[in-house]
Amino acid sequence: MGEQDVRRESEAEEIRVFLKHLLNDVRAFEKMLEDDLFESDIRRIGAEQELFLVDEHWRPAPIATEVLEAMDDPHFTTELARFNLEFNLDPLVFGGTCLSAMEWQVGEMLAVAREAARSCGGDILLTGILPTLVKSDLGLDSMTPNPRYFALNNAMTRLKGGAYEFYLKGIDELHLHHDSIMVEACNTSFQVHFQVAPHEFARIYNVAQAVAAPVMAAAVNSPLLFGKRLWRETRVGLFQQSIDTRRSMPHLREQTPRVSFGRHWVQESALEIFREDIARFRTLLSTEPDDNPFEEIEQGRAPSLKALRLHNSTVYRWNRVCYGISDGKPHLRIENRILPSGPTPRDEVANAAFWFGLIGGCLGRYGDITEHMSFDEAHANFFAAAEHGLGAQIQWAGGTFAPADRLILDELLPIAREGLEDSGLNGGDIDLYLGTLEERVRSRRTGAQWQLDSLTAMGTKGPLSERLSAVTAAIADRQRDGRPVVSWEPARLEEGGGWKQNYLTVEHCMDTDLVTVDQTEPVDLVANLMLWTNIRHVMVEDADNRLVGMVSQRALIKLVGTYHPEHREGPLPVSEIMQREPVTVEPETPTVKAIDIMRRNGWSCLPVIKGGRLVGVVTEAQLMAIAGQLLEERLRE
Repeated sequence: MGEQDVRRESEAEEIRVFLKHLLNDVRAFEKMLEDDLFESDIRRIGAEQELFLVDEHWRPAPIATEVLEAMDDPHFTTELARFNLEFNLDPLVFGGTCLSAMEWQVGEMLAVAREAARSCGGDILLTGILPTLVKSDLGLDSMTPNPRYFALNNAMTRLKGGAYEFYLKGIDELHLHHDSIMVEACNTSFQVHFQVAPHEFARIYNVAQAVAAPVMAAAVNSPLLFGKRLWRETRVGLFQQSIDTRRSMPHLREQTPRVSFGRHWVQESALEIFREDIARFRTLLSTEPDDNPFEEIEQGRAPSLKALRLHNSTVYRWNRVCYGISDGKPHLRIENRILPSGPTPRDEVANAAFWFGLIGGCLGRYGDITEHMSFDEAHANFFAAAEHGLGAQIQWAGGTFAPADRLILDELLPIAREGLEDSGLNGGDIDLYLGTLEERVRSRRTGAQWQLDSLTAMGTKGPLSERLSAVTAAIADRQRDGRPVVSWEPARLEEGGGWKQNYLTVEHCMDTDLVTVDQTEPVDLVANLMLWTNIRHVMVEDADNRLVGMVSQRALIKLVGTYHPEHREGPLPVSEIMQREPVTVEPETPTVKAIDIMRRNGWSCLPVIKGGRLVGVVTEAQLMAIAGQLLEERLRE
């Protein structure tokens, strides 16, 4: 305990020093605004592309380090998980054919990444959330071995003071907890940057907030997580909850999550955002400064503002303000973190074009957007779009209240076109990218809808994990073709590669929809549950979902022959006939091993345990079905 106290004291000292540098950076930033030292005569755009690495079975492949070594390209960098990568596009002057140039560079970088991934036995995939992810993929062993990530996880988990809780509800419902920030690695995005002059920052940033909802509604591409059909853009809810360090309080108290839409419109400058984020969010990481910012300003050089940039990187606004330096000149950017990866580069650039165009068009059409709609309306619109996509009801400027698709087609696309034209963009580019988005909205064929439609079309063919593999394989296949998602055919079950590659572990074949009882309940209840649900085993768990026993059909039959009710008062409790401490397996147990355990012991059911708690059941019937399918596939070879 003494050593821990010393370490805390040492860390506290480091944080105090860092905060001093952070406040110094803020004052320097304020001086730079006052002295008009920022680049303001040009607009540039850029983007960061996040992607998944997958193996031959379309599951996450933890090969990021090997792929980076194979590429040796400074555009690429790591992400939180070893199955993610990111690359940064070169900045482009906003005008002319910048949109087609952006798509071209995304394609070139993806080709480089794909070649390197294949040399390491994998492939790449663009999607907001990888459909084949399972919870066991998110252990700390999957975290990229970078000290920053471990430090960030430790700091956030310490602030949280317990497990991260997740609850999302769409068509299905997801309720789980996790012991680290690794769930954040489920999310990948196409983050677009827009450079702005300081004097116009407030108006442009507020417009970016206002248009976030319709832009996201047209772009949604993350409807699935762990096989659950949740929000059209599940990334939004998942990201907020995955690094939410807030604790439950006994009394009402305002607490802003580190991932947020914000609390109000910006009144004057980017300085407001930096100050608010310092005031509201604890420092997680520290660093030594590169320079004295005031001395750099005096020498006519742009200061790095290293402390400010580091703290800013640990606060995740959906529209984030960024400080940067280009060719020795400081500048401000708005980073749009709303857009998901995929479905294709053409779709991604179409989403970006819509956003760029709406910013310019709305400035021209409305001037100060805050005079035409409230912040609460923009905030509500954002989460409605995340949940419902093009079906969201959006409250727009001037009191218009309409479904997102009608609002986009009738009002916003013409505004976006005006904005792009006024910015001097090439007419062919405007037609191509806004046309791509318009066709997607008219058909209501977003990436999210395509995934859901594909699952629906497959019905109940094959178990869920096989259907998810098929969806993932189809995404990879159609991305290589390059055509936008509106032209994609639904996924087919056979695209997943068959059962052999989809049932390597118990997690991929276990049943998680369980009927359980408490050991104090009557045996009659168990008998009726078996009759009603056509099952041969009922698990017995306590109030904490810990397995305490199992009742088999065989045990009930034995009871019928030996039970004499006249010898007892009251109904017989489950505890008297249940099998205590049954043999269990974990989700990561190889399926072959589970089969061997059942065969050697003559059992027809194995409970699946994780962290002491019951999470599923694998049965003889399930494994026989898998074996039958595998035999059929082998005979066809």
